[in-house]
Amino acid sequence: MKPDLLNALLHVETATLGHMITEGFMTPAMQCATASHRCCGPALTVSLPGDDGHSLPLALLKARPGDVLVIERLDDDRHACWGAVMTEAALKAGISAVVLDGYITDIGAIRAAGLAVWCKGRSPLTTKAGKNGGSVNSPVVCDGVHIKPGDIVLADENGVAVIAPQDAEALTRQALEIQAREPLIIERVRRGESLASIYYGQ
Repeated sequence: MKPDLLNALLHVETATLGHMITEGFMTPAMQCATASHRCCGPALTVSLPGDDGHSLPLALLKARPGDVLVIERLDDDRHACWGAVMTEAALKAGISAVVLDGYITDIGAIRAAGLAVWCKGRSPLTTKAGKNGGSVNSPVVCDGVHIKPGDIVLADENGVAVIAPQDAEALTRQALEIQAREPLIIERVRRGESLASIYYGQ
């Protein structure tokens, strides 16, 4: 994906996409656990079963600067697969953000490091060493959204959206047009016009 298109997409809010499309959105349970960032980039996908974090270090070997690491946690709803050590390794590999439909630990260290992480919460119970499962760069389902390697992930204070690369240019253009109109609408409301009048001419 062209860098200038990614830069333009960084100005798009996920909530603006929510006015335009209905598919590709993770649930409201997926929230940014760190400072409010807006991040976008191609998905580097990982699938982790249960308490097995084996494939995460292998995924970082394939990382390209700007990738968003998307971690599918399958049926696990207890173990934290992400913490301080993985955060430092991800930053070193150039990962721009992490999205996982599970839990993290070491949130203070993650926040201090400055990596944006979207997840479902925190847990002190972590994945274990000595495993050998999982997969890297295969299609995954993260929080109900089907994601292929290279799909574009956009995440901000409102949540996480995933779009196909071939749709990114048109969606970005339309979203920026919508956002450019919003300040004008707000100004008209401040001057006393009703939304019914603005939207419907009533």
